[in-house]
Parts: sequence; structure tokens; C-alpha cells
Amino acid sequence: MSKAGITVATADPPPPAVRRLPRRRGIELALIVLAVLLSVYGYCAVGLARHGTLPPGAAGYGAGLGVLALLAHLAVRLRAPYADPLLLPIGVLLNGLGLVLIYRLDLETPGDRAAPAQLVWSTLGVALFILVVLLLRDHRVLQRYTYVCVVAALVLLTLPILFPAVNGARIWIRIAGFSIQPGEFAKVLLAVFFAAYLAANRSALAYTGRRIWKLQLPTGRVLGPIVAVWLVSVGVLILERDLGTSLLFFGLFVVLLYVATGRTGWIAVGLLLAALGAVAVGRLEPHVHSRIETWLHPFASIEAGEGANQLAQSLFAFAEGGLLGAGLGLGHSYLIGFAVKSDFILATAGEELGLAGISAVFLLYGLLVERGFRAGLAQREPFGRLLAVGLASLVALQVFVIAGGVTGLIPLTGMAMPFLAQGGSSVVTNWAIVALLVRVSDSARRGHDGQDAR
Repeated sequence: MSKAGITVATADPPPPAVRRLPRRRGIELALIVLAVLLSVYGYCAVGLARHGTLPPGAAGYGAGLGVLALLAHLAVRLRAPYADPLLLPIGVLLNGLGLVLIYRLDLETPGDRAAPAQLVWSTLGVALFILVVLLLRDHRVLQRYTYVCVVAALVLLTLPILFPAVNGARIWIRIAGFSIQPGEFAKVLLAVFFAAYLAANRSALAYTGRRIWKLQLPTGRVLGPIVAVWLVSVGVLILERDLGTSLLFFGLFVVLLYVATGRTGWIAVGLLLAALGAVAVGRLEPHVHSRIETWLHPFASIEAGEGANQLAQSLFAFAEGGLLGAGLGLGHSYLIGFAVKSDFILATAGEELGLAGISAVFLLYGLLVERGFRAGLAQREPFGRLLAVGLASLVALQVFVIAGGVTGLIPLTGMAMPFLAQGGSSVVTNWAIVALLVRVSDSARRGHDGQDAR
């Protein structure tokens, strides 16, 4: 600027300081200790209720869970010090409660013990959590592998077709007594693909194409690839009769499309297509039709003199739990049958913990989802925002589908309750989801502007 013929140079104003939130790793450690203590208390409560003495493995169980949780905490403290302090403790508490419930049900089926295997899978899940936190320095690196993720997901979804069906569905790979459910891993890969593709094409999706009524339809060149991937994945799942996972993928696709474009019309279109698909599959697929009939008439088998079916037993278990529950180890939900440790494990929680206990469990899931959404909203770059929202939505949709099925709100679909239910593939995948949310939340809380990569 010039004054009285003299030019005076002025410096550019300094950039605004990036405000970083407190690390709060001490709070995380305190909550982890509380989560481990609550899990050990539940384990001891089961032993006291069943045998009148503390179970002999209580100390080992507490030490093992505590060491795993501490190692995970150290990994977060070292590589993601600004991560949300609630994510890891919630995962530890839900996983610990799941181990307690499975151990409690093992006491009713001594010839079919699932808790030892579940503990091994939980260890592998925490190990994967640690590896992701330590090795994935920046979540944006995943954007480079967009199409690798989608190809790997489709391969994983297709593999079970080559193996025999189990309980009417081809969703398992069984080799030499070892089994995994590839669809669990595929859902994380598809979440990465959807987030990366929509982040790269969000402007074209939102502002180009033809407008029909209140919905802006993008051009086929932009929308075509992602719709094709979604149709192939859902089609394969329908062939495998894995309708729960197909519903999960459909919900994930619609949620991320809405978040990427900001067009509420996609929600309406998604609900309409879901309703049409449900009606069509319910009428054409006998397996699904029978589940709908059971949902509409849960006590029909009792009236016919055939005894209570699984859904009726589940409803009886929730009713027996009342407000405060029968107490850990004192319920009768094992009468549900073969799926009591997987699809219907929530009925055991409802009967033995009561309305108060199961409400606390739902609050934990709700808090996990909310912290995932919070991490996404705090991100300034679109991929991290969509990835966090997509991963949190996977948990929310899965909890809704399972809880709705076992309580009679919606027809039952075979899926595993995150962290609680028996299932190695499920618990490992959910730990991977928590790890990715930890990584995204660390980036957001550091105050990254989306331009620098670590």
C-alpha cells in the first residue's frame, strides 16, 4: 500500500491456527479397564448362578481380555493419539459381553462349545485392529485401491457358490473343519469402493443428468458402474439365499448415495425399491416366504400342536426377562435351538439382562454408530466422510435387521449381531470396522485440512 508517495509492504495475514482436540488417551484407558471389569463380572456371575462358585477360568479370561485391550490401546496411543476415545472401549465391552453370553450358552450344550473358538477369533480380530492402526497411516491410501477392493469383494461373494449349502444358504466356505463367511469381509471392501467411487464422482452425481420429478438422475456413464457392481453383488447373494446381507448392501448403497449427493429423493427411491424387492422375493422364494409366514403368525405352530418355533421362543424369552432380567445364567433361551448362539443371541441378553440391560446394549451400538458419524462429519475431504458414514451405517443396519428379526418387528434374516453373536468372520470384520473408524477419527480430530498426507 502507498502513503504520501511511499510504498509500504504489508505481510499476508498468518493462516489460522489449526485447533487440535485433546488426545484423551487416559479417558480411553479408564474406559477400557471398566469394560474389562464388567466383562469379568459377567463371567463370574454366570459361574455363581450355575454352580455357586467362581468359574475356574475367570482370572485367565480377565487377564487375556485385558492384555488384548491394552495392546490395542497402546497401538492407538502410538499411531492414532487423537482418535475418538470411545470407539475402542465400546468394541472391548461388546466383545467381552458376547464371550460371556456364548460361554453361558455353552453350559447348556457341553458337547458343542463355541466360547473357546470365539475367543481365538476375538484375538485375531484385535490383532487385525492393531495391524490396521499401525500400518494404515492415512485412510486416504485406500482410495488408490478402489477397483482392487471391488474385484476382491465380488470374488469373496462368489466363492460360497462352489460349496454345499448350510441351513438352506450358500454363505460359508468349509474346508477340513474350518469355515469362514466371505460376505462379512466383502461388506467392508464394498464400503471402501462405494465411498471412493462416490467421492470421485459426487459433483457429476449431484448436478448432471436428467431431472425427473424431484430426483436428479445422473448420466448412465457416471451411475452405471456403481449400479452394476451393486446389482451383481445383490444378485449373487440372492442366488446364495443370503438375503440379510443383500439387504445390508442395498441399504449401504442408498445411504452413501444420499450422503454423496445430498438428494433426499434417493431415500424415497431406495425405500420403494426395497419394498418392491421384498414383495417379489417373499412370493417367489419359498424359504423367504416361510419366514414371512412365521413373522405374521409366530404362534401358529403352537396352535397346531407342533410346539413353539424359534421366533415364538425368542418372544417368550424377551417377555420372561421383564425389566431387570432373570439374571445371567438363569434364563431358558437355550430352548430356541441351533441358532441360539448366533441369530438369536440377543434373546439371551433380553431374558437374562432384561429391558434395562438390553437397552444398555442398544445404547452402546447407538454410541458406536454416532461416533462413526461424528468422525465422518468432522472430515473435510469427501472420501473420509463417506467411508466413516458407510462403516457406521453397516453396523446400524445390521443391528436393526437382527434386532428387528428376533423381536418380531420385521421378518427374520440370518445375520450375526456385531461382536455378540458366535461367528469368527463377523467378529474379525467388526474389529476391522472399528480400526478404520479409529483411523478416520484420528485424522479428523487432528484438524487435517484434507491436503496433507501422513
